[in-house]
Amino acid sequence: MTFKPLALALLSAASLSACMGTMSTHDNASAMAADVMPANGMPANPMVGGAAMYASKDIIDNAVNSADHTTLVAAVKAAGLVDTLKSPGPFTVFAPTNAAFAALPAGTVDTLLKPAMEADLTKVLTYHVVPGALDAAALKSQIAAGGGKAELKTVQGESLTATESNDGIVITDSKGNAAMVTIADVRQSNGVIHVIDKVLMP
Repeated sequence: MTFKPLALALLSAASLSACMGTMSTHDNASAMAADVMPANGMPANPMVGGAAMYASKDIIDNAVNSADHTTLVAAVKAAGLVDTLKSPGPFTVFAPTNAAFAALPAGTVDTLLKPAMEADLTKVLTYHVVPGALDAAALKSQIAAGGGKAELKTVQGESLTATESNDGIVITDSKGNAAMVTIADVRQSNGVIHVIDKVLMP
């Protein structure tokens, strides 16, 4: 699918790359070293969508570089949520891939990206955001404390349910649709991203 906001996403990615290109070799190497071995001893971030994810950058600045999240970035821009997700937060974002959006009923994404649907799009997107930085260990701790499940209150206002399976952490929406966390603990300067394989619906 091709969306008009996608051009803005790609433009932002290009601008980011240009800005990074102005850094000195020494500064760039230092920044990369800091991300590979953070001062807090956390492991390096996994790659997402074929791109490096930097713990020193915010959610938006990392997301625009993921080839697997162009639809999500376009939707975030269309909903006017860029400034929110670049703010200090912290936030935990469950980030659906392009394939997850493509699996929705035909026409769903096109409809949500229409200007008249901004409120509905915002509702869907903020349903994927939980206040605070909850890494996989924190989610598993809450699941254990909850007797096998954890209720996560989203920015949208409704809750998601987190459980564990043999394959990892599962996030279930209010309609009973379950998404698997396929890449966990992508640390950001203002929170953490967990990549998921389904779009959650409030």
